[in-house]
Amino acid sequence: MLFFLLDGLDAIRGFFTLGGPVLIFIAGLTFIMWILLLERVLYYLTSYEHDARQAIELWQARSERRSWYAQAIRAKLISELHLKIEHNLSLIKAMIALCPLFGLLGTVTGMIEVFSVLSITGGGQAKSMADGISKATIPTMAGMVAALSGVFANIYISQKAARESELIEDHLRSDH
Repeated sequence: MLFFLLDGLDAIRGFFTLGGPVLIFIAGLTFIMWILLLERVLYYLTSYEHDARQAIELWQARSERRSWYAQAIRAKLISELHLKIEHNLSLIKAMIALCPLFGLLGTVTGMIEVFSVLSITGGGQAKSMADGISKATIPTMAGMVAALSGVFANIYISQKAARESELIEDHLRSDH
């Protein structure tokens, strides 16, 4: 069992070495993005029900629901719950957009290395050029994979947020 872990760590270390330092930023960004995505999923599975139930109970406990004041309280309850539902979604979308950009940064730094080898050796060192090309392509792939994984999770979470926002407005009906 320990040998499998050590082999896995060696493979990860080799991947980061081949891809260059930009991979560390992509990995960190992906880690933070997934922590935020999992936090949203956990919120919808656990705390959201309590928050929604509390807002519905506050609204239904009111004896009067037609006045301007009552409608302002309804709007406040919906707005507060909407803020909780949408928490960090824009940050997650920004992180998804940043992943491929960091990949492109890795592409540029890798190609700079290739051009540096070309200018020094005149193209005679294929191994050095191949190292630069791997430093150019691996971060691009990693950034795209990280962004795609975040996109699919974000679609689910955004749809869940929109659905819950609509449902809470339906549950907090006024007595017109």
